[in-house]
Amino acid sequence: MKNISNKIMAFCDTEEEYAQLMTEYLRKQKNLPWELHTYTNVEDLLREEREAVEMLVVAETAYCQEVRVICAHSPVVLSESGLMKWENVVYVDKYQEADEVLKHLLGVYMEHAEEKLPGLPVIPKQTGNHKMKLIGNYSPVRRCMQTSFAMTMSQILAREHPTLYLNLEHYAGLAELLPDMQTLDIADLLYFLNAEKDKFRLRMQTMLKHKGGLDYIPPMKAGQNLLAVTAEEWLGLLQKIEELGEYEYVVLDLSESMQGLFEILRLCTRVYTLTKEDRIAKSKLLQYEQVLSLYEYQDVLDKTKRVSLSHIHRLPDELEQLTKGDLADYVKSLLKSL
Repeated sequence: MKNISNKIMAFCDTEEEYAQLMTEYLRKQKNLPWELHTYTNVEDLLREEREAVEMLVVAETAYCQEVRVICAHSPVVLSESGLMKWENVVYVDKYQEADEVLKHLLGVYMEHAEEKLPGLPVIPKQTGNHKMKLIGNYSPVRRCMQTSFAMTMSQILAREHPTLYLNLEHYAGLAELLPDMQTLDIADLLYFLNAEKDKFRLRMQTMLKHKGGLDYIPPMKAGQNLLAVTAEEWLGLLQKIEELGEYEYVVLDLSESMQGLFEILRLCTRVYTLTKEDRIAKSKLLQYEQVLSLYEYQDVLDKTKRVSLSHIHRLPDELEQLTKGDLADYVKSLLKSL
């Protein structure tokens, strides 16, 4: 974890193995708003941290009232028993995935930052020379395996490049990606579109999910909400993500349920349009291409590659397995010319 400010998160857990694993995980994360100090006993914590720390995270078995004096805000207790033993502390379940623990910690930090602090630390801009590339996937033909294709491409790209997958279909069609009612999704991220860059970055980190080495934002729970998002908002979101400098590729799984579809396709480096071999599918595709020409989006047509997956007869049951098999081999061949 880079030391990007003088803000400190003190982490204390007497369970040494957990403390070590969590520390290793946190140090691998990019652009966190604190410098991490780890302790495996309270005595060292109290002796070393003489000034108020920005975040204090203490395991339940290590927590005591004395540690409160070194914390500028309510401390976070990593709950081990499920009981709420103390008042004026924030409880986070210790025994969950490390990325979920981190999201809770970032959420707590953001609440403090927005309510009580004058501003967030300045996070250095990424210095990479790459420009983020948008890969569009859109077809007017239904049940053409567009999402399976897009997810396969995303996971293969993610093996060698930082890649983000965004599903903007009315119905995502993949239960593994769909959030429950308590999970933040892309609609919530749009809400923070006008936030300062570093606040947006942290908000996005609290929403990111991971699948097969791939980052994604959960799609909207109610596809009807897609209709209310303006083209300017979609374009602003993509610009905001590019400004973060985190991703080389953003793979877009698009639908006509969104405003500004053609403008988004225009921004893409490559567009993949999946089709089928039957007469109706060919007629839909012809009509779509005629509309693009009529509205002067010939540049979209020029960068579009038609794809038929009629030779793919079976897909893996698990998303992580999409990187193996006939579909994966075909996608890899397409990526050679990307």
